[in-house]
Amino acid sequence: MAIPISINRLLSQRIVEQSRIEYKKGWNRLEILHSICAYANDIDNSGGGYIIVGVEAENGIPVQQPEGLPYDSLDRLQKDLLEMTRSKMRPEYMPLAEPVVYQGRHLLLIWVPGGYDRPYKASATLKVSLPTMCAATPTQ
Repeated sequence: MAIPISINRLLSQRIVEQSRIEYKKGWNRLEILHSICAYANDIDNSGGGYIIVGVEAENGIPVQQPEGLPYDSLDRLQKDLLEMTRSKMRPEYMPLAEPVVYQGRHLLLIWVPGGYDRPYKASATLKVSLPTMCAATPTQ
């Protein structure tokens, strides 16, 4: 299944970070896990959300030239994403992730549609596997 919106549309239109989109400069496992959990719970039934890793935001607006991610990290990050959502979320949930190139930079676009097995829970830390309820809205 393809991600239903292009990276060009998400970034070139400079969509302001809001309840359905988050920009992450780097790979912060715990922040990303909690955002995935919140989007999967889709409390307001808005269709989940998007996380773009490799893009910094200033005042909620993506910077014009993203820093990107090292190309050789993309496979490892997708494996880490799979491991996190299998071992640190209950019930298990798998978002769609797609490595993309934008302005010559490698990014990881993660689409998190609302899940079917709500409510989802995520570990409060990455050290324990027992899930606790995650936030209802993504962290900013």
